[in-house]
Amino acid sequence: MKISRPLAFSWHVILMITVFILVFPVIFAVGMSFKPLEDAYNNVLNIIPIAPTLENYVMFFETLPVFQITFNTFIIASVVTIFKLVTSFLAAYAFVYFQFKGKELVYFILIATIFIPFTVTMIPNYLIVSDLGLVDSVWGVILPQLADAVGIFLIRQSMRSIPVSLIEVARLDDMGHGRIMKDIVLPLVRPAVTSVGIWFFISSWNEYVWPVLILKTTDNYTLPLALQMYISSEGGTNFTVAMAVSVVTMIIPLLLYLMFQKYIIGTFTSSGIK
Repeated sequence: MKISRPLAFSWHVILMITVFILVFPVIFAVGMSFKPLEDAYNNVLNIIPIAPTLENYVMFFETLPVFQITFNTFIIASVVTIFKLVTSFLAAYAFVYFQFKGKELVYFILIATIFIPFTVTMIPNYLIVSDLGLVDSVWGVILPQLADAVGIFLIRQSMRSIPVSLIEVARLDDMGHGRIMKDIVLPLVRPAVTSVGIWFFISSWNEYVWPVLILKTTDNYTLPLALQMYISSEGGTNFTVAMAVSVVTMIIPLLLYLMFQKYIIGTFTSSGIK
């Protein structure tokens, strides 16, 4: 069906307005991060700094152990991503290629956990972490996040596109499940695994609520927790430094998304095919 020119123009206008609304906060944060505090108060809506300065970034690096905080954030995001990918891949493989009694029921219960609010599991997880003596430790942040039902769902959907006959032929050739996963299944679902892994990494990198409950000392903070130092009552209202922290926090996830956006969009688009 051919779309008329006025209608196409209207859709383009709507899309441009939507893009502007979504991108403006990022541009605003970057502009504010290069403004002196006085200039930021006097010219809030002026995105381009009148007298650009790096003092907000300098203050951030001088007042907090930035490299340690960045390292903590990277370790948490990397370990969580690796464990989630491994458990998601293995569980998805089992749900697709293994036959056992109650498989559909188990899968339904597992996927149903996606709809359980974090506030329901927050207190039990905190009590377990506390009993293990992992409060104020990066491992206390990592422990409750070693599996993810959304990852299982997405990777399972991708595996379902692989012909079952291919796996059956491999089994007839006496290939074990480990070799089938490594040599056949993983290469075919690598784009999905890559995109899900990037999504896991970005989600863990930006996480705030659970780390703020577990981490107590500055040396164990993550970047989202460092941000609160400049927007809380204890840290004052120096929001230009907060914007500098925000820019530093978003650089790595943004670069990862820009590099792998094709795989990420493709995985979420294809997850509903079957």
